[in-house]
Amino acid sequence: MPNRASRNDTSLAKLDHLRQRYHRVRHATERLCEPLEREDYVIQSMPDVSPPKWHLAHVTWFFEAFILTPFLRGYRPLDARYDHLFNSYYQTHGTPFERSRRGLLSRPTVVEVYAYRSYVDLAMEQLLTHLDGNIADEVLQRVELGLEHEQQHQELLLMDIKHILAQNPLRPAYRPDLKPGGTQAAALRWHTFPAGMRHIGHSGEGFAFDCERPQHRVFVDAFQLASRPVTNGEYLDFMRDGGYRSSTLWLADGWDHIRRANWQSPLYWERDGDDWLELTLAGPHELDLEAPVCHLSYFEADAFASWAQARLPREEEWEIAAQGLPLRGNFVESDHLQPVAASAGEGLQQLYGDVWEWTASAFRPYPRFQPLAGSLGEYNGKFMSGQMVLRGGSCATPEDHIRPTYRNFFYPTMRWQFSGLRLAKEL
Repeated sequence: MPNRASRNDTSLAKLDHLRQRYHRVRHATERLCEPLEREDYVIQSMPDVSPPKWHLAHVTWFFEAFILTPFLRGYRPLDARYDHLFNSYYQTHGTPFERSRRGLLSRPTVVEVYAYRSYVDLAMEQLLTHLDGNIADEVLQRVELGLEHEQQHQELLLMDIKHILAQNPLRPAYRPDLKPGGTQAAALRWHTFPAGMRHIGHSGEGFAFDCERPQHRVFVDAFQLASRPVTNGEYLDFMRDGGYRSSTLWLADGWDHIRRANWQSPLYWERDGDDWLELTLAGPHELDLEAPVCHLSYFEADAFASWAQARLPREEEWEIAAQGLPLRGNFVESDHLQPVAASAGEGLQQLYGDVWEWTASAFRPYPRFQPLAGSLGEYNGKFMSGQMVLRGGSCATPEDHIRPTYRNFFYPTMRWQFSGLRLAKEL
C-alpha cells in the first residue's frame, strides 16, 4: 500500500497537471478569438448562435458559479449582475438571460469581458494554490468538468463565428491562412462486424460526461460500416438525382421542414454558375468534391442514406467499430478548420475529426444513468428529449476532448455544426 507521502505526491502531481491544463485551455479560447474584429464579438446571427463575447463570459461564469463562489472563502464576484447575464440554462441556479436576446448585450464591453476572465483566472489560481484537502476532490472534479465545458464552447465559438461571417455579403474570412485540403478520397469499402453481446459506455477510467455512463451491455446484430464518411461529390450526386425533390426519401418531419425552409443543398453551399462554392472559415472556396460533406441536418443525412440504399449507424454500432482504434484525425490543432479528404489507408478512416457523424440513435439515458448532483445535473440530463446523437468529433474539436464514448447531440433540423455522415448496412 502506498504511504501518505506517496499519496500526497500523487495528489500534488494531479493538481499541478490540472493547473497547467487550466491555463492552456483558457488561453486556447482567447487565441480562437484573436482573428476577430471588435464588431464581430457582439453579433447573434440566429437564436442558436451566441455572440463570441457571450461565450468568453459564459465559460468564465461557469468557474465562478460552480467553483469559486462555493469553495473560495471570501470570494466576491467582479459584478454580481453577470450571474444573470451569463447563466446559460441552469434554472436551479438562478434565472438565465433569454438565449435569443444575447445579441442585445452591448454591455459589458469586450474589454470588460476580458477583464472578467482575468479576474476569475486570478481567483482560480488562488484557490488551486491554497486548496484545502477537505474539498480537494470535489474542486478538482469540477475544474475538470469546467475545462471540458470550455472546450465544448471552443468548438461552438468556431461554429458561431462561421455562421456570423456567412451572413455578411462581403464574405469575410475568419482566417485566410488556414491549411488547404486537396487529397483524393479513398474508394469506399464496407467493413463487417459480427453479431454479439458487447459493452459500450464509459468504464470509469478518466473523465467522461455523465451521459456517457455507465458502461453497459448491448446486443448488436451483424452490420456493415462504410470505411469513410460520405463526400461532397457523392452528396452532389444525390442532389442532381433529385434528392431534395423526392418525398419518398425523407422522414415526414424532414420533408415538411425542407419545404418550409426551402433547402436545396447543405448549409454554406452557393451556386457559382454550373459549379458550387462552399463558404468556409477561410472565405468562399470551390467545393472540394473529395472532402467529407459537412453542415447537414439529421434529416438530410437520413435522406441521403435512404437514397444510397443504406442507413445511418446506430450509436452502439459506431462505438463498437471505434473501440481500440487510435484517436487520430483532423482536429482543431490540424489548422484546417474544414473537413479534408483522408489519404488512402486500410480499415476505418476518419472516425475521429473532420465531421461529427449523425447516428440513428436518439439522445436518451443509458440504463442506470445518474445525473450529477445539484445544479450540475442540468448539464446533460434535461436535454434527453427530441435530439439525435452524433459521434467522432470534427475539424473544430480539440484533440484531447474526444473519446470513443463521447455523445454529442443536436436537434434533427440543426446543421450549423460540423456534421456529416457515414453509411451503415444490415448484413
